[in-house]
Amino acid sequence: MLRKFSYLALMMAGICIMSACSGSSKKSSESDELTLAPATESAALELSEEVMSDVIQNISSPVEMASIIKATGVDFSQKILNNTDNIDAYNTSYKRALNLGVYSADLGYINTFDKNNIVVSYLVAIKSLSEGIKVGQFFDFNALKRMATNNNNLDSLMQISISSFNKMDSYLRNQKRSNVSSLIVTGAWIEGLYITGSVIEETRNEDLINRVAEQKDIINIIEIILRNYSNDPDFAELAKRIGKLKSAFDGVKITTEFAEPQTIEQDGKLIIVQDEISHIEITPKQIDGIVAEIKALREFIVS
Repeated sequence: MLRKFSYLALMMAGICIMSACSGSSKKSSESDELTLAPATESAALELSEEVMSDVIQNISSPVEMASIIKATGVDFSQKILNNTDNIDAYNTSYKRALNLGVYSADLGYINTFDKNNIVVSYLVAIKSLSEGIKVGQFFDFNALKRMATNNNNLDSLMQISISSFNKMDSYLRNQKRSNVSSLIVTGAWIEGLYITGSVIEETRNEDLINRVAEQKDIINIIEIILRNYSNDPDFAELAKRIGKLKSAFDGVKITTEFAEPQTIEQDGKLIIVQDEISHIEITPKQIDGIVAEIKALREFIVS
């Protein structure tokens, strides 16, 4: 049985930039900056803030998955991460945004295993990519570096992350660049699944298998969001590859039931919380097929 958790846990690392999506994409020939085309009959439909919020709330967090991975007792593996030497190859806004998400997921995995010796190199990579898509001004990287190398400051990192997210949300909307968020979220999501899939191949851990299977509920929405920007060939290709991954989930069965409502006290008020519990049916052959497609998609993103 699985419970759904907030994707905002990923932002513990302090650098995963997400916002709501709207419009269709257009590349500037001078700066290669991803911007939104003017509204026309052929332009993409606007996606509400609630749509992306639902995606963010339901995607399994790479940090959450990393915690489950750590609990299995498997050793940390740097070789499964995207090498920071690759950033020079990401010379378009499209690639920078996707791999900003990838490195964000990697940093969550690194922090979960307390590998402070490589934190700085990933922060430097993230700083370079974020500045490359003109959003680096929202992050105090010196402060983030100090806190990321001190596990006692993870709560502070979360607070900075939330603040940065709110500023980014407003900025990208005003600049008509909110489509960038779909790339960052997709990159982080795929990298989290890739790391998890690598461990599944080694351990066949049931909790991890079920967590990956649960993504069947969200992949349809991600595909729709990306196809909304399919006037851009890059988005069209990415949506096509997401569709191939979606097909690998076809045989997975998920049933959802509501758990008993719980009451909690928050800020002096009584709040009723309704949890959802998912039941997963997936075969070894199906998970192997899903992991294979995840690996192929991840290779496309980071290459």
